[in-house]
Amino acid sequence: MHRLTKFAFAMFLLAGVAIPGSSAPQTGHQGHQAGGPVPREILERPVTLRTGIGTLHEKVTTSSQEAQAFYNQGLAYVHSYVWIEGIRSFHQALRLDPNMAMAFLGLTDAYIGLHDPVTARAAFQRAQALAPKVSRSEQMWITIRDRELDYLESNEDPDKYVAYRRSISDALKANPNDPWLWIQRGLADEGSPVTHGQVGGVDTIAFYRTALALDPNNFAAHHYYAHTLENLGRTKEALEETAIYERMAPAIPHAHHMHGHELMRLGRTEEAIAEFLKTKALEEEYYRTENIPARYDWHHAHNLQLLAMSYQSLGQMKAAEAAFREAFAVPAYTDFLEFNRKAWPEFLLARGRYEEALHAAQELTKSEWPLPRLAGHTLAGEALLASDRSNEAQDELSLAEQETEQLPVNLVATSPFPSILRAGLLLRDKKTEQGEALLQDIVKMILARPGPDAWSAARFELEGIAKSAREAGDWKLSESMAQDMIQHDPRYAGGYFALALAAEHAGHSAQAREQFANAEKFWSKADKDLPELRRVQERLSARR
Repeated sequence: MHRLTKFAFAMFLLAGVAIPGSSAPQTGHQGHQAGGPVPREILERPVTLRTGIGTLHEKVTTSSQEAQAFYNQGLAYVHSYVWIEGIRSFHQALRLDPNMAMAFLGLTDAYIGLHDPVTARAAFQRAQALAPKVSRSEQMWITIRDRELDYLESNEDPDKYVAYRRSISDALKANPNDPWLWIQRGLADEGSPVTHGQVGGVDTIAFYRTALALDPNNFAAHHYYAHTLENLGRTKEALEETAIYERMAPAIPHAHHMHGHELMRLGRTEEAIAEFLKTKALEEEYYRTENIPARYDWHHAHNLQLLAMSYQSLGQMKAAEAAFREAFAVPAYTDFLEFNRKAWPEFLLARGRYEEALHAAQELTKSEWPLPRLAGHTLAGEALLASDRSNEAQDELSLAEQETEQLPVNLVATSPFPSILRAGLLLRDKKTEQGEALLQDIVKMILARPGPDAWSAARFELEGIAKSAREAGDWKLSESMAQDMIQHDPRYAGGYFALALAAEHAGHSAQAREQFANAEKFWSKADKDLPELRRVQERLSARR
């Protein structure tokens, strides 16, 4: 498996980003070695021209208009992270014109998206061999992709990164009106080729806005600009960009999913659920018509998890459970996809189903990768601690700490695992001052993470800390967590419920009633038999 740069590795975990691809070797065009999770037979299947996926055009050297059309289609798919269909489209272009260098370069980009630098390099070499026959502009792109691969393969060599950035800057000096170069400049600013537009920040705004000024109909620029805006917390602007993206590419699941991101962040949760369900329907229709198993699509489980968290935020736990369970059942073929399966045991912990959570967490501990094992041991320890099995929880902490030794230091420093378990054990052992100090650091980390996935998950992470604090008798900490929850998302009923419990424990009946009433209001769409809602209604009835 290709090892991501340490920077990208930590950045993904910090931001709660879903990695768009696989990390195992794939197949290249015309006989490159296969063996990855997506079978060669799927990647090289013939494909037809599609509609609704967005229209992108980049004139390349070819005598075949049909080959040009399939190249454009591959470009559209790549810039929506639909790697399989992008690869199929580039292969189709090469069937029509075996000497299309830019189709090989398109395969290079798609295989980078699949986190497969070996096959990306093999495809690139085919493009490089054709370089003397193509335009100066295409030769420039071949140079850029060469430098990008050099950096990807170099394990964070700063000189390689500078060379990659310089190749784009040199191209921009010669071609300042090329929107694709401005887009590539934005992608390069993220520091890792595999992030592909997902972790842009303040420095990428100008690049994507320049691209849009040059080509307002370039949906790729709208897509990446939306990611940048949401990472900066500029949600209303991001919503506008995702609406444009969705309108330009209505058949692309990720376009609907991204619009759901922003609706969810703005508290329009039911609308967000509708977008995530539309995403799910588009994906399932694609799997059915193309006869492609869902396990080969990185996006499927990710969308299910956002759908589940949206249901959970409304108190619709039955629907949330079904979506979390379905996502957990999808086989994972990379470390990050496996790591993200932690959402199911986390949900079970939140629902007090500790034995089930333990079994689910133990499945993660059997992973071939250290990152999911770290999460698994931590969550297993939390389940054991909640079941009053402190000695076994301590054993899980030791195993989790062993896993951290196999991971980059900066990733461990930005992860709540295994510190959250260590803090829980400190609280249980009445080492309150140490436990609270550690948890406050964890909370700062949780709230600092950008991105919609991290924002949504933070509500439930804070809620879990508040619950653990109550169980350990630390009502002061529980109240603090409740206040953090409300500040983070003032529409989430769980924060008001936790605050009401703290007020009730302190004997502040008027404040407790007020907060129980707030919780009831925000659980208006919840399952009628939600235990927390029933408790709220009982408390309010008793005070009337």
